[in-house]
Amino acid sequence: MSNSNHAILRAPAEQVYADELIRLAEKDRGPRPTGWHLSPRAVRSFILGDDKLGIKRKFYGDDALIDRCIVTLMSDRGLLLVGEPGTAKSMLSELLAAAVSGKSVCTIQGTSGTTEDQIKYTWNYALLLAEGPSSRALVRGPIYESMQQGSLCRFEEVTRVQPEIQDCLISLLSDKVLHVPELDGEAATVFAAHGFNVLATANIRDRGVHEMSSALKRRFNFETVRPINDRKLEMQLVREQTTALLKRSQIEVEFAHDVVDLLVTAFHDLRAGVTIEGTIVERPTAVMSSSEAVSVGYAACLDAHYFGDGTVCGEHIARQLIGTVLKDNPDDGKKLRHYFDVVAKPRAQRQAQWKRLLDARRELDR
Repeated sequence: MSNSNHAILRAPAEQVYADELIRLAEKDRGPRPTGWHLSPRAVRSFILGDDKLGIKRKFYGDDALIDRCIVTLMSDRGLLLVGEPGTAKSMLSELLAAAVSGKSVCTIQGTSGTTEDQIKYTWNYALLLAEGPSSRALVRGPIYESMQQGSLCRFEEVTRVQPEIQDCLISLLSDKVLHVPELDGEAATVFAAHGFNVLATANIRDRGVHEMSSALKRRFNFETVRPINDRKLEMQLVREQTTALLKRSQIEVEFAHDVVDLLVTAFHDLRAGVTIEGTIVERPTAVMSSSEAVSVGYAACLDAHYFGDGTVCGEHIARQLIGTVLKDNPDDGKKLRHYFDVVAKPRAQRQAQWKRLLDARRELDR
């Protein structure tokens, strides 16, 4: 990575993993779809890891899901990743785009205010008034760029966009052509180059915001990204992601194994509604995802670094956990108090870090 990237708060995947992508391209001997930067096997290795080539695993979950996603991106249908918030849909989307197209920044961020011209194209109105409609006055949107270059276009939070705006994708995914009626001749029609496709994401909790039309649903293959159920895998993910964030912030702290275990165990308990001992607990309204666990772990490390002695302990986890659980619904405080009293208290008698977490319970009552 070049020195200029050190000033970037968050570099895209193709820059963060540039060395790995180059290594994979050099060793890639598999059949490669037209327009793809890597073969499907190499794309899979980039995401799931390859010890022989020194490629680290980046996605922890269902490996078969990755194969299905790659196959869909080779087909005529778009790919729609759905799931609970914080299940790494956006990260997976970015990794797939970086490996398939060599870039992941051609992205539409869906909101209630997203318009069709933000997706397709708009105009430089100063040039439009001075010269009239021309290629020079045209401002190409993400879909236009992707079709012209033959790359993946990421569409984040597609269900947050108004249905009539969503439906502009129907003809683009069916006919693979974009019309610019204001222009004449060849410039008026953009035919998608090989490699073009749409990779969208949607949260299950947002499905009721704007339901997709049946016609648009038929243009996508739906794949569900589920939470990690394996505690060991989630611990590995939390540690790796937190370490990467700390490295980017140039911070060194002691984040011991038993503290990571406490963090992941608490998230598993509250997410599932049942502990490893079989105790039933009420699930909070807040999203208790792996992504949220990483955020809590990172915040606890910052707390320990700037306000403590640099050693992350149970009380640091407790303070951040309380904020996470209460941010969506203050009534979830009752559920967390029950968790502290029924689950944390017995564990505190056996494990020091759980004792330190329990001692921080008083912050719930402030």
